[in-house]
Amino acid sequence: MFSQNDNINILVVRFKRIGDAILSLPLCHSLKLTFPNAKLDFVLYEEASPLFEDHPYIDNVITISKKEQKNPFSYIKKVYKITRKKYDIIIDIMSTPKSELFCMFSRKTPFRIGRYKKKRGIFYNHKMKEKDSLNKVDKFLNQLLPPLEEAGFDVKRDYDFKFFAKPEEKEKYRKKMIEAGVDFSKPIIAFSIYSRVMSKIYPIEKMKILVQHLIDKYSAQIIFFYSADQKDEIQKIHKELGDNKNIFSSIETPTIKDLVPFFENCDYYIGNEGGARHLAQGVGIPSFAVFNPSAELKEWLPFPSDKNMGISPIDMLEKKGISREEYDKLPFEEKFSLIDVETLIEMSDKLIEKNKRK
Repeated sequence: MFSQNDNINILVVRFKRIGDAILSLPLCHSLKLTFPNAKLDFVLYEEASPLFEDHPYIDNVITISKKEQKNPFSYIKKVYKITRKKYDIIIDIMSTPKSELFCMFSRKTPFRIGRYKKKRGIFYNHKMKEKDSLNKVDKFLNQLLPPLEEAGFDVKRDYDFKFFAKPEEKEKYRKKMIEAGVDFSKPIIAFSIYSRVMSKIYPIEKMKILVQHLIDKYSAQIIFFYSADQKDEIQKIHKELGDNKNIFSSIETPTIKDLVPFFENCDYYIGNEGGARHLAQGVGIPSFAVFNPSAELKEWLPFPSDKNMGISPIDMLEKKGISREEYDKLPFEEKFSLIDVETLIEMSDKLIEKNKRK
């Protein structure tokens, strides 16, 4: 058995979307704090991996490409190659048959930790049952770290998932925003009006009303950020809003990593819930997000406060006079539409008033 200060190797496996990966950072940081001389490798899908390059909590980002995701033989070959490095701890956050292969090829690894699933997990030597928790961060830390505590290690838990840009990157985006006409003397709002996941898009016609309110009340500078494939749709929405001069739809963020220096130049994040909102919280700007009916707010909004706010259709039941039984029978779109514009305006105003620029 190794000791707490040994030069050990740790592998954390986390696939899925960007938001899932971001909320895994506290687990990575806790492991680095617990084993200060460890080297920690983080396995991610290609979409999310650039965001974690050079992150202080991670020593090495291992990318699973789209080709490797789709081709079972390429994927197995990649997993086998990765696991030729001798790991002392493997934590499989995903705990799927696909991710369990990392433990199958690493049966001499002292700690092979995964989540308990019926009829699965034969290659884990620690199958952890889910514990009650308030959010995903709590869940990962309280579900997956206990085997290390039981082995006698002084486990350090940390709930932080901060992101930082280099000063020159932040300055580059500031100049880009100024060149586009952004007035930094006014509140600057990174506004998520669209999403690559269609089910996450709150009705755009209602969102337009909120945008106009923020402009009328605060002279807010509304910046529609987007991925390259969303550009046409975003600029169409901008045109439908009369090409308002307080709205900016030409400030491109080509990669997910570009959102970090961009957010650092913004005062608030408002709009649809998703990985970008988690990133905004990690950067430290106040955020208010609209959650779709399939997203559990208590799980996906870590540490809610006046600085980190969200609303989901479930929160509207009392106001709308609807029982939970009635709600469960509604179609998805009707559930989403329970969140009215008045509530969005009220909560956006609260976010801005409670977090005014000093």
